[in-house]
Amino acid sequence: MAKCERRVLMLCGDYMEDYEAMVPLQALEAYGIAVDAASPGRKAGDVCRTAIHGSCGHQTFYEITGHNFTLNATFDEVEFSKYDGLVLPGGRAPEHLAMNPSVIDLVTKFSDSKRPIASVCHAPLILAAAGLAKGLKCTGYRTVGPVLVAAGAHWVESKKACITDGHHITAVTFESHPEFIRGFVQALGGNITGSDNKRILFLCGDYMETYEIKVPLQSLEALGCHVDAVCPNKKAGDICPTAVHEFEGDQTYSEKKGYNFTLTANFEGLELSSYDALVIPGGRAPACLRLDKTVIAMAKHFMEANKPVASIGLGQQILAAAGVLKGRKWTAYPAVKLDVVLGGATWLEPDPIHRCFTDGNLVTVAAWPGHPELVAQLMELLGIQVTF
Repeated sequence: MAKCERRVLMLCGDYMEDYEAMVPLQALEAYGIAVDAASPGRKAGDVCRTAIHGSCGHQTFYEITGHNFTLNATFDEVEFSKYDGLVLPGGRAPEHLAMNPSVIDLVTKFSDSKRPIASVCHAPLILAAAGLAKGLKCTGYRTVGPVLVAAGAHWVESKKACITDGHHITAVTFESHPEFIRGFVQALGGNITGSDNKRILFLCGDYMETYEIKVPLQSLEALGCHVDAVCPNKKAGDICPTAVHEFEGDQTYSEKKGYNFTLTANFEGLELSSYDALVIPGGRAPACLRLDKTVIAMAKHFMEANKPVASIGLGQQILAAAGVLKGRKWTAYPAVKLDVVLGGATWLEPDPIHRCFTDGNLVTVAAWPGHPELVAQLMELLGIQVTF
């Protein structure tokens, strides 16, 4: 990854929204920005549980338990002066963080110094509690609106809105992440180059790992890339269910049901030559996708054209089945090592698990903790930079 020239703080809490914590964190790290994630009363290495929020046609969202989010900073040791900006994820955590005097004091210091504050979903509740909402043009999840209006804010309600007012960036939900993250990077003084007209294709399937689709996809969209997400036998607007894979001390990862991911393009009729790179998320989807002849032809096209191919975790099963790895060096989730060896490739040990490798046009990583390195290395192949 690029040398870190900015450092930001992310304020976390139990049942913060899963995507709204991990996507900004790993995207910012991929761009070379150091992120310290801290929670009141907890230290580095402790865990915050996350919540997956989705819609199924009811009056409000449903909630299921998401990943275990590991903090990398101790709240009591946080020194405001070390940070260039602040990120406030949404979910249910802000309801409790807004009542914590230490949180309010810290957020007020960021605001008084005019350092960028990025708040998504329910997080603007913290701004209201800190007395920072008066006169602020902002947005958030719709049920937060009455509180912000009572606090004197100029509330903007929209399904995917992202609002920048001075040093405050606010967004409705994680669907607003691309604009939200891009706005925060620009507020930090970042300049994005090389992404114009870049088109990236994501190969999706049922029960792909939920982080392994959303984090790289929104990280690239935030840079200004055009991204299409497709799945065999499905069209734009169709759904792929995702899986939450977590490392919880067992011999292998645990699996729970995750988000429903909406595809953005039709699989039939794709013009592969119009895309600059291919990304293959992991999870259980690749084991089935590799049986599809069109998928195999797609993998061969990108590899033979020497276009960047980024593959995560179990996604490498598709590349192995396509027979495109002979003589290459790559890694994968350890359970896929046999596919690598039988495919004639050289196995690279993913130690630590976030380690990512580039061999020519091929970028591989073992699991979602390696997203920052994967996105950064893919950016390098595509000629995309974030500079300060």
